[in-house]
Order: sequence, then structure tokens, then C-alpha cells
Amino acid sequence: MSLFRDLPEDAPPNPKKAPLPPLAERMRPRTLEEYLGQETVVGAGRALRAAIEKGVAGSLLLWGPPGVGKTTLALLIARHANLHFQPFSAVLGGVAQVREAVAEAGVRRQQDGRGTLLFVDEIHRFNKAQQDAFLPHVERGDLVLVGATTENPSFAVTGALMSRCRVVPLQPLPAPAVGGLVRRALVDEERGLGVRRLRIDDDAVERLVLLAGGDARRALGCVEACAATCVDGDTITVAMVTEAFQHRALQHDRDGDLHYDLLSALHKSLRNSDVQAAVYWLARALEAGADPVHAARRLVAMAAEDIGLADPMALQVAVAAQQALQFLGLPEGRLPLTEAVVYLAAAPKSNAVMRAITAASEAAQKGPQHPVPLHLRNAATGLQKELGHGRGYVYAHDTAAGVAAFECLPPELKGATFFTPGERGFEKKVAERMAENDAHRRKARG
Repeated sequence: MSLFRDLPEDAPPNPKKAPLPPLAERMRPRTLEEYLGQETVVGAGRALRAAIEKGVAGSLLLWGPPGVGKTTLALLIARHANLHFQPFSAVLGGVAQVREAVAEAGVRRQQDGRGTLLFVDEIHRFNKAQQDAFLPHVERGDLVLVGATTENPSFAVTGALMSRCRVVPLQPLPAPAVGGLVRRALVDEERGLGVRRLRIDDDAVERLVLLAGGDARRALGCVEACAATCVDGDTITVAMVTEAFQHRALQHDRDGDLHYDLLSALHKSLRNSDVQAAVYWLARALEAGADPVHAARRLVAMAAEDIGLADPMALQVAVAAQQALQFLGLPEGRLPLTEAVVYLAAAPKSNAVMRAITAASEAAQKGPQHPVPLHLRNAATGLQKELGHGRGYVYAHDTAAGVAAFECLPPELKGATFFTPGERGFEKKVAERMAENDAHRRKARG
């Protein structure tokens, strides 16, 4: 008995059609001419481009956010140098897998004389011991190592490995490059969606580029998602792009560079008294998922570092905002943070306090350890009093002006100046008070 008796004898074969690779993979640049958006690194006339074209690029660390072409550049390097491309994931592999990959590279070189480019994605996820496993093989030339990382190599990669690799920073793709890639994907009949005769509105391209944030993979993923809902000849609209993205995922990494870059932009905008920019960078950080406590901590530090006594209220406002955030949580906690940002940005600026403690700390660390003058020493016991502790001390409140005549610095530092008030805000008043107290002190000394 046939298991297929219900099928007509003349039934046509129905082979299962293999699914196509994702659009982003199909549109991956095949040549350096197609590799757009990184002209400052591999553009015409650049040293790295010349090295790639000659097949002598060597071991590299490609540093940049997702979707900017790290894997693609590694593939192009391997192609120009006629190297076997061996992908390796730092998430899934360990030292044992590294050794296995190195052994395979050795066998390959012996059998056909072809070298290997080992592409290690997310190399920053390897610990020191795992990264060190590459060192002897890179030094001997057993393979070419190309690591990809979204983290600053200075912090994420060991110094020994960095010294043997050239760091290549890659930037988010500019809008024209992303927009051009999207349009090319829609007309390319071989690798893209050209056979479907789809169109896209200019506004939709603009929206897509904005939402992609310089990530080519995200942009092409959106195009593919939109195409899946279209019939041939349709037009991709802004509404379709927005729905495909659902919610814009702003780039952010709580432990990565962008986290600190956003907070740095906030701090520097505050220091420069730019209210609008400071509010924007606060919003960027919060919308991207930054811990608001980190932002509040930065505000408190900035109030002391960059405003100081030019406006003593600044520190109180920053601390109050931090406490209000803890009490309210999000989203309401954004309001006291924004209030503090506006106040701090508009406040007069002075770093006199920071300069004072820096200078005093340097004197304490590098200078002699001067003994505390006897009149300033604690005199809690009879023995201490017999030794002269507290002798010559005058209770300042018992003087007419509230300023006693004695010197408070060690004799060796007499006349030293650590704090110099600025000319902005309340520090002008502080300067007046300091001058007044100095005058009273000179008068008391006769």
C-alpha cells in the first residue's frame, strides 16, 4: 500500500523554497566602493583603505555602535587579502574555542597556504585571560585578528592586545548614506526588493532615517517589515515606517560610552550656561534609559564644581532635586530634575571652590607635613595643657569683630592663598567679607 495513494499521479513537485537571507544581509556591501558612510576611515586616499587594497591591513579593533559596518569591513579586508573569513562570537566562545579556531587556521595554512582572518564579534565580552589567548598567535602571524566592539577599547580591551592591533573608530552612518541605502534596496532587483516595484515617500525616508539613528541594519529591517505588508507596486508611507519601528529605541548603554557621553554633554551644557541644550541632553539621557539617579548625581557634583559660592543656592537646588526624584520616581521625577537643570544652567559660574581644594590637596600631598601650631591644638587633658596645647588661642566670639589676631596656617605657609573668589554672583560678596576679616585681623595684631 502506498502512503501517497491520495496524491494524483501527475501532481507537480512542490519543493520547499529556501527562505531568503534578511535584506540587510543581501544588501551588505561587496566592495569598498559600496561601503559608504565611513569615508574618514576608508575613503579614497586614506591610509587604511590603501592597506586594505594591498591586503596588508593587519590586525584591527573596529569600534562603533551597532549597524555601522564592522562585520562588513572585516569581510572586505578578508576578501582583499584572500584570507579565509572565520567568524567567532565572544558571547558563545571561550579559550577552548579560540584554540580550536587557531588550530584550524594552522591546518588551513598547511593544506592550501591560505591565511585566516578571525573576526571576533563583541570582543569586549572576553575577560583578560580570554583576550590574552590571542596574543601569541597575533604576534606570530598565525592569523589576522579583527575584533568588533561597541565599547571603548581603552576600557574594554587589554593593553597588551590593543598594542598589537590598530583601533579603527566607526561612526553612526550619516543620513544621506542611510537614505541612499534604503532607496537602493528598493530598486536593486538582484539583492534587494526591486522586482516588487515598491516606492517610498520622501517623508517616509526622512522618518526612517531618523528612527534608524545611523544603524543601517535597523533601517533595512524596517524596509523589509514594511514590504511584508505591501503588495507589489505599493508605496511605503510614514505611517507604515512608524508602525514598523513601533517605538524608537534610542541608543543607550548604561555601562557604555554613550551613557557617559550623554551625561558629559549635559554637564558641559550646564557649565556653559546653555539652558536649552542642558534640558535637551537631560531628556536624551532619560529617554534612552539612563538611570535618573546618575543624572541627579551629576547635577549635585556640577553645582559644587562649576557654580560653588557664585550661587550657594545651586547646591541646595540640586540636592533637593535628587531627593525629590527618590521620593517621586519616574515619570514625575523628571520635573524636579529639569527644574534643577534650568536653575544650574542659568546660575553664575565659578570654579573657585574646586581650584581651592585642588591647590590645598596638592600642598598637603606634596609639601612637608607641617605640625599643627600649638595654639590650634586640642587641649583636652592636663598633660596637653602642660605641653602648651591651646596656649595663645583666643575665642573669636570674645573679640569685638569676631576675628582673633592669631595665625591659623602653619608658619611655613603664612600668606598662602588657596581660595580666590571670582567676580560673579555671590562670590563678589565673599571677597568683600574676606577682605573685611583680613582688615580686622591686621588691626587686632596692632
